[in-house]
Amino acid sequence: MKLSKQLTNSLFLALLTLLVAACSLDVTDPNTATDEEVLNSREGIISFTTGMQGYVKGTALQAFIRTPAVTTREMAVNTTFANLIELEQGGTALPDDNANLLQNWSRLLQVVDMTTQIIENVGELPFSNEERSEILAIAHIHKAMALGFLVSNFEEAPINTSADGNAQFSSRADVLNEAISLLTDANSVISATAPTTTFRTEGFELENTIQALLSRYHLMAGNYDDAITAANNVDPTVTSVFFYDGSSSRNPVYDDVVTSEAFAARDLFGSDFTEEGDERINFFLIDDDAVSSPNEFDIDILDGFFGTPSSSIPVYRPGEMNLIRAEAYARTDRPVLAVDEINAVRTKEAGDDVYGIGANLPAYTGDVDEASLIEEIYHQRRAELFLTGMSMEDMRRLDRPAVSGSPALTDERNRNYYPYPEQERQSNSNTPSNPDI
Repeated sequence: MKLSKQLTNSLFLALLTLLVAACSLDVTDPNTATDEEVLNSREGIISFTTGMQGYVKGTALQAFIRTPAVTTREMAVNTTFANLIELEQGGTALPDDNANLLQNWSRLLQVVDMTTQIIENVGELPFSNEERSEILAIAHIHKAMALGFLVSNFEEAPINTSADGNAQFSSRADVLNEAISLLTDANSVISATAPTTTFRTEGFELENTIQALLSRYHLMAGNYDDAITAANNVDPTVTSVFFYDGSSSRNPVYDDVVTSEAFAARDLFGSDFTEEGDERINFFLIDDDAVSSPNEFDIDILDGFFGTPSSSIPVYRPGEMNLIRAEAYARTDRPVLAVDEINAVRTKEAGDDVYGIGANLPAYTGDVDEASLIEEIYHQRRAELFLTGMSMEDMRRLDRPAVSGSPALTDERNRNYYPYPEQERQSNSNTPSNPDI
């Protein structure tokens, strides 16, 4: 069918949410516009870009936050569904046909596919330079996020999808380098031509988001000086959020925890290291006497960025930049500077943070050797960055205790990386062997 100029976003969302698990993400439906029709018109790219952003904040983000949150004990399973029980048990008890792993994998690859198509097609269409600058930046940022999330959960991942389903996998280092390259390109694009503010979703800011994600992925890649430089370029007074109106778009974590009740927030962030008097506890959690079922973890009522169906979720939190600098300084033998950044987070009051996150704790008085500082940074990330989807990555990078094949439910985490979904392996002969744990 020929693409109508009045094509609605809802049609695109319906098209885009038809997922398959393999790296070939083509969907054929005789009642919808073909890819060629969609991607070769101005109206089609606009709707495709809008639909992609809605898919990220409403669908992909949901899987990325909740799945690793169970693995790292930030969330408890609060249902007897077998796939969720497997996720909470982890270790070798987590099979590669687990539905939550498939969701995590396929939704992020769908973002990779959609953003790649935008990047490849927008240049030939009748947009102004300013409009093209914005659309390209949006696509580059969202693809970088998807790649970063993939290698936070899986040892290797495709950088691009493949029409025949046999996408090539790339190493963690190469995927991170691609994410960094995408963000660097996005920064170059908007620096060369000031973008419009027409096509991004409400509340999503470009310049600081690019620098914050550059800082995050440089840290993950071990590029410590580059991580510091990018973090210094982030204005802590600027917000960038995934916005929800509570009806046509809803906070997906709220729906998981409150509407479906399948998940619940763990008491004290699920950590044994949460300090008494840490005011971030009351920001994110409302005290409750309940326990989860079936594993009887202490659980609380989730608040903060997840307390209502219209609560906005920050794309990044300013405190992350302090903790990135702290870690980079600690790794490069600059302990005094590391302590300064730790204290910027520990002593911060709610009124000093653009989102109202404040620990209001005393300054750090512990040892200043690298191992001690790294442990303190982990404790602060656990609270400051609660439910950002980064805790699994943090635990590996910050030297938390090793995981066994049959972890106890009291262990800090139950996997290092996830197995690749069985459905991916069946359709893609390039799928690597699963990690041991």
